[in-house]
Amino acid sequence: MKNRFTAALTALAATVLLFSSCSKNEDSKSGTTKFSVYLTDAPSPYDEVNVDIQDVMVNSTSDTASGWQSLHIIKPGIYNLLDFSNGIDTLLASYDIPAGKISQVRLVLGSNNSVVIGGSSFPLETPSAQQSGLKLNVHADLVAGVEYRLWLDFDANRSVVTTGSGKYILKPVIRTYTEATSGSIAGIVLPPLSAKGVFILQNADTIAAAIPDATGAFLVAGLNAGAYNVAVAGNGILKDTTLLGVNVTVGKVTTVGTVTLH
Repeated sequence: MKNRFTAALTALAATVLLFSSCSKNEDSKSGTTKFSVYLTDAPSPYDEVNVDIQDVMVNSTSDTASGWQSLHIIKPGIYNLLDFSNGIDTLLASYDIPAGKISQVRLVLGSNNSVVIGGSSFPLETPSAQQSGLKLNVHADLVAGVEYRLWLDFDANRSVVTTGSGKYILKPVIRTYTEATSGSIAGIVLPPLSAKGVFILQNADTIAAAIPDATGAFLVAGLNAGAYNVAVAGNGILKDTTLLGVNVTVGKVTTVGTVTLH
């Protein structure tokens, strides 16, 4: 009798645990989550790269044609990408959407794009397909009640293409990252204004870059976990230097300290 009573209690406990687990799983998939999108930029030699951003959209369905929902961009209009380099960003949109899986984000551009070179402004021609929306793969699981933050790292330098006829075309090169899946590298280059740039290298590839500010400080975010070489390019008078094997951990800032060029 005692054994049967114990067995019954065990079965009841297992049922309650299973129900609780199922309820938690269902709760995480129901409700809404705040989805926030930020804009940041890699360094560029141009004076300005002005991009006309009209909307940010998200797709949480398998329908890549019509399954899009606007995140209601806070301030549609022109953004100078060079205002958001070296760890600086700006919030484009923050909106509550249904929890669950999302597959893509779409950046909708307008036609009022330009590049400033040597103080002169030139129009940036934008292909019509990009104006209808530049699709970026995300593939994330959104949990109800937990804010999801996504950064669009717009590479201004590689996004501006010069044609043989002297025209400029905007062909956006963008990488995406989140706090939950990336880390950062920070440091200071001295003397101030002595470096042309800081480049984050992995194998033979340049993963990201930054230009130190007036104090020499730099921050490169959105890096996957792993080991990187940090190359600091001197200004032609002071020599380049490279830090080898800098390890990046997800969710943390790896500080390389002060790098002095000679």
